[in-house]
Amino acid sequence: MAALLTGCHGPADAPVGNARPTSVRPSGYGAQFLAVGECSSFGTTSFTEVPCASERAAARVVARYDGAGTDGPRCPPATDFVLHISQQRSQGDEDGDGAIPQGYACMRNLEPPHPGDPGGGGGPRTIPGDCVYDSGDGQVRETACDGSGQRKPQYKVTTAVTDRALCPGPTVLYVQLGGKRPVGCARPV
Repeated sequence: MAALLTGCHGPADAPVGNARPTSVRPSGYGAQFLAVGECSSFGTTSFTEVPCASERAAARVVARYDGAGTDGPRCPPATDFVLHISQQRSQGDEDGDGAIPQGYACMRNLEPPHPGDPGGGGGPRTIPGDCVYDSGDGQVRETACDGSGQRKPQYKVTTAVTDRALCPGPTVLYVQLGGKRPVGCARPV
């Protein structure tokens, strides 16, 4: 099975386009490729499903959706990375029809570091507690708040609100977060 590592971007917390939560299928290792609660190993070019008790297990699936990640629901806030799953034809698949559907799995490392945690410097979402730096052209990029990233933090997102007018007084930067509270209020660090 092949999976690609990328960020998960979606305009809201509800499904749009062709992405949808995966249908209910038998549970347990191997019942569905990278089902919620199952684990993957890290590889140099691909990820494989392994039992979570395996010494090769590196990350656990915290959410799984069929369809394209650009069209679908956002991963949970503490997601460390996203695996995009290409549609596959296989002899041993989850429901016996010979196909593994296109989709994406929101993953959480079994051990630190957790770049998806607030201030962790990565993950597919920017959330309150994260730090960012000005990357030019009106854009910001996430970096570790403790300064251990390649770039030093310039701002910290302190809260998420529905409208800029609701940001607290010391806010100097507004960060687009998406979701139900799409405005991140940031202040200098």
